[in-house]
Amino acid sequence: MDSPKLTLKQLHYLLAIEEQRHFRRAAERCGVSQPSLSAQLQTLEDALGVKLVERSRSGVALTPTGREVASRARQISEDVQGIVDFASNAQKDLVGTIRLGSMPTLGPYLLPHVVARLHKKHQALRLYVREAAPIELEAELLGGVHDLILEQLPVQSSELVTAPLFREPLYLAFASDHPFADQEKIRPADLRGLDVLSLGPQYHLNQQIYTLCADLGANLLRDYEGTSLDALRQMVGMGLGTAFLPALYVHSEITARSEIVVKPLQGKSISRAVGLVWRKSAGRATAYRQIADIIRDVVKKKFPDLSAE
Repeated sequence: MDSPKLTLKQLHYLLAIEEQRHFRRAAERCGVSQPSLSAQLQTLEDALGVKLVERSRSGVALTPTGREVASRARQISEDVQGIVDFASNAQKDLVGTIRLGSMPTLGPYLLPHVVARLHKKHQALRLYVREAAPIELEAELLGGVHDLILEQLPVQSSELVTAPLFREPLYLAFASDHPFADQEKIRPADLRGLDVLSLGPQYHLNQQIYTLCADLGANLLRDYEGTSLDALRQMVGMGLGTAFLPALYVHSEITARSEIVVKPLQGKSISRAVGLVWRKSAGRATAYRQIADIIRDVVKKKFPDLSAE
């Protein structure tokens, strides 16, 4: 059995009749002619198979069934207006649910500070965070798995919008008993012939370190590619080679008692660019840019060696 074909317009007209108790005034309230309003009411009654409105010399009144239908129509009207209001606010405000994808080499060390700020200032927002390798993040964003992603730049797809956030320095890591561990300055020339460890090819850092090693004459060890920054750190600590570690990881995980030491490379700025990325077709660009502004502000206040864009 087919459901009756009801429209919001018909329910709106019924509510106007209930309020005005007069067909002409109800039609004026709705901005239509009286015959149009009457025709829509008749269509509604036919669809429901019941009489909703009674006319008499004393005026217009809703039947008992009409009053119940009007009561439910009022709730529907309020719910619809709520949807409209939410959608309007969601375009510019941080409300509802946003799904954020993040690189595992970045999210655990930055996002706790960002999430704390968002929760304090925007309690109507629910942020779901999921980590994935960078090679997967962009495909998942385009496929709708994420609403936006925290990603190393650049991204290649013309279907995506990028908001640059900051540049994150990369520091050289050595085992605590490495000859360079006590050396005050590490110069680019010192890396010639040095064994360097890196993450696997599913990470953007892999290509960046490959290019860097080629420029400096260092030896990139392909047989010992790490699956995580922690794994990379442990291999460095065992003396298998040196590595370039991102500043946020260093701030979070490396202490004076760690099995490794970290040092900047003198005279050569080495960093990675990080940005927030979303689909061009997304309808919440204003809200996403708000999140980008919050991340930049967190970076400025918490991590002075990072350069906010």
